[in-house]
Amino acid sequence: MKVALVHDWLNQLGGAEDVLETLHEMFPAAPVYTSIYDRARMPQAWQNWDIRGSWMDKLPAVYRKHQPYMPVFAATWANYRLPDDYDVIISNKSAFCIGAKSANPNARHICYCLTPTRFIYDFDSYAARERIPALAKPVLRLMNAVLRGWERRAAQRVHTFIAISREVQSRIKTYYNRDSVIIYPPVDTQKFGGAVSNESSAQDAPFFIASRLLPYKRIDLAIETLGPLGLPLLIAGAGRDRDRLDQLAAPYPNVKLLGRVSDAELGRLLNQCRAFIFPGLEDFGIAPIQAMACGKPVIAFAGGGALDTVIEGKTGILFEQQTRESLQNALAKFSEVRFAPVEIRAQAEMFSIARFKQQILGVMNYE
Repeated sequence: MKVALVHDWLNQLGGAEDVLETLHEMFPAAPVYTSIYDRARMPQAWQNWDIRGSWMDKLPAVYRKHQPYMPVFAATWANYRLPDDYDVIISNKSAFCIGAKSANPNARHICYCLTPTRFIYDFDSYAARERIPALAKPVLRLMNAVLRGWERRAAQRVHTFIAISREVQSRIKTYYNRDSVIIYPPVDTQKFGGAVSNESSAQDAPFFIASRLLPYKRIDLAIETLGPLGLPLLIAGAGRDRDRLDQLAAPYPNVKLLGRVSDAELGRLLNQCRAFIFPGLEDFGIAPIQAMACGKPVIAFAGGGALDTVIEGKTGILFEQQTRESLQNALAKFSEVRFAPVEIRAQAEMFSIARFKQQILGVMNYE
């Protein structure tokens, strides 16, 4: 079975690239087709992969500022043709690579859908998150009606949709009118977790967040809630929201922003924390699974991927609104529950790399 992998762009590392890496482990001979490929920002090991970019690699500043080029990405993928000798195309899609086609009419297209394209279905939030220049917004917004129609048509050519969570499954149905199966993204549950005891962390152990520091992650909510309560909170990560979060944390000696940390330090922080705080709305969320792999409960906003991963009263506590009062109530509830780290660790294994591979092969009917 000859497989081709399709990925929107390769100019940054994140959860989508973790999925791609696992797919490449499964199919090491499969070429990776993408729109842009910034070799300097990709892992050294990827230099040995068969990665094939497009003409878009020549566009000015496209690696650093790809967002204003969104309509160009759409046009590129709408006209993208793969060689005709592939049996299966697997698109790892967060934007327009769903449009990739093969000249082989019998090739099967499986779309691993990280989300329907936010740029066209939730433009205002996307523009704020990605800092799209104000002058470009009106033009890009006008193009979205055309792009939505094109993406819906492209979605009808996909043979099988895979969603990463119930939230994304719902969007696929709403925007594409297509059914999908859920296969959760692969999480390396061995990287930080391992053998755990059934002893809960000490009452004075810190709460912990590991995240990019971006406004939609709602780390401000955690600071403004735990700070006045005097609860110790450690925050690892970097991002453009750092200065604002530093100002919010300044009055509270119990809140510390650590900046970017090494994997070794992240593992230590996960293993020593009292609980992991996850206050944002995410399509899935890998960091909470890493915490659970260490046997740590998660206190999460009840939306998006957290509804698939956090079991109320067993692996964590969910709060219904992104408000200080709601998070404070969740913290009070958390203090009354005795969690079993071994059970939490078992829940994390539901999202392991091995399970992901097995389920993907099952969808492919691979033998």
